[in-house]
Amino acid sequence: MTLLQEFRTFVARGNVLDLAVGVIIGAAFATITKSLTDDLIMPVIGWLFGGFDFSSYFIRLGPIPATYTGSPDNYAALKAAGVPLFGYGQFVSVVINFLILAFIVFLLIKFVNRAISVVHEGKEAETAAEAAEIALLREIRDELRAGKTPSQTV
Repeated sequence: MTLLQEFRTFVARGNVLDLAVGVIIGAAFATITKSLTDDLIMPVIGWLFGGFDFSSYFIRLGPIPATYTGSPDNYAALKAAGVPLFGYGQFVSVVINFLILAFIVFLLIKFVNRAISVVHEGKEAETAAEAAEIALLREIRDELRAGKTPSQTV
């Protein structure tokens, strides 16, 4: 089998396709979570704390280039200009983004586990009912083999 055929077989497996779908959905979900953090949560936190904007907190580690014409307090512009920055405010935003994403994944897994347990409980109840019916049918069968009718045993 050639390398290309092995690769084609590997990619055609369901798990690889499921993983690819998961990665694509995960990337889209991360974008939504980032927007939730940047556009909804962080502005509210900033408003609650009197204009506190995490992204504007940084320490400049190097000089600003002479050709730079923007504000010396604009993190994004300084970063784009190649100024070395210690962006701890941006890091706080990313950590909050991660915590939100982790919490949502936790809730999703909790929901799935609960749904699976409900399904298993239903199947266990069905299995118990079927086992009782099977036991009753075996008793009837055994009594019929012994020459008794089920009505004689009641």
